[in-house]
Amino acid sequence: MESIGVLMMCPANPYLEEELDKRFKLFRYWKLPQPQQFIKENSNSIKAVVGNAFAGADADLIESLPKLEIVSSFSVGLDKIDLNKCREKGIRVTNTPDVLTEDVADLAIGLMLAVLRRLCECDRYVRKGLWKNGDFKLTTKFTGKSVGIIGLGRIGTAIAKRAEAFDCPISYYSRSEKPDTKYKYYPSVVELASNCQVLVVACPLTPETRHIVNRKVIDALGPKGVLINIGRGPHVDEAELVSALVEGRLGGAGLDVFEKEPEVPEQLFDLENVVLLPHVGSGTMETRTDMANLVLGNLEAHFLSKPLLTPVV
Repeated sequence: MESIGVLMMCPANPYLEEELDKRFKLFRYWKLPQPQQFIKENSNSIKAVVGNAFAGADADLIESLPKLEIVSSFSVGLDKIDLNKCREKGIRVTNTPDVLTEDVADLAIGLMLAVLRRLCECDRYVRKGLWKNGDFKLTTKFTGKSVGIIGLGRIGTAIAKRAEAFDCPISYYSRSEKPDTKYKYYPSVVELASNCQVLVVACPLTPETRHIVNRKVIDALGPKGVLINIGRGPHVDEAELVSALVEGRLGGAGLDVFEKEPEVPEQLFDLENVVLLPHVGSGTMETRTDMANLVLGNLEAHFLSKPLLTPVV
C-alpha cells in the first residue's frame, strides 16, 4: 500500500502519523507551502483523506481529488466532511465512535464538578498563597442537581449513567423520544433548559443543531443554571453565552469547545464561574491510540476490499 497517497489534513496524533507513514505515501497538508498547487499536481495519486475535528474534506477538496475513495476521520464528529458530496461521488466515510465515549463522558462530569465546586478557582487560591488569609468561599453541591442532556446518543447516555451515580434526575431532548429509556423527554430545548439545573450539549453538529443553545435557552436555564458543552463550539451562540455570563444571566459554564477554535472570547478569561478547556474531550493516550488504530484499520480494510470497521457512508 506504500504507493497509495493519503492526504492528512492537520496534525492529530504522532502515532497515527508514524503508522500512516509506514503503510502509505503520506502527504501532510499543513506542511505544504502551496497546498492548492500541490493538490493540482498530485490529485491522481491521492486516494484517501484523513481528517479530524478541526479539518476534514469539504466539497472543494473532494472535487479537486478525482481519485479519492475514502475519508477517514480521527474523530466521532462528521461536521468537517461534506457527506452529501461523498455520497454523490461514492466516496466512503469512516469515523471513530465508541472508543472515545467514556473519556468524553468522564470529562463532562469533571466540568460539572469543576464549575459547581469552583475547583480551578480553589487551585489558584492555594497557589497564590491566599489560604492563610481565610477559608475559601462556599460553593454549590453537584449531587442531586437535575441534569438535562441535549442528544441522548452514545456519549449522552454515558453522561446520564454517570450523573445518575450522583443521584441526579436526568432529562433529555433529542429529535424524537427514545422508547427504551427511563429518562424524562422534553420536546424542545427551551423546555429542557427550564426544567434542569445543569444543561449538557452532547449531540452531533448539523445545520439543525447549530446554535441549538441560543438566548432563549440560556435565559430558560437562568442565573443559577450551568451550561456544559462537550459537543462542538457552534452548538452554542457564543456571543449570547458570553453576554449572559458577563451579565450574570447564567450561573456558570464548562466549555471544552468553542465556535472559532483555537480562539476563545477573552471576556471569559476573568470569570470565576467558567472553566475553559482546549478541546480535550478524547484527549487521553489510551483513547487517542484506539482512535488512530480505527483510522488505520478502516483505511487498510478499504484498500484490501474488506468490510469497513466503522462505516458512515
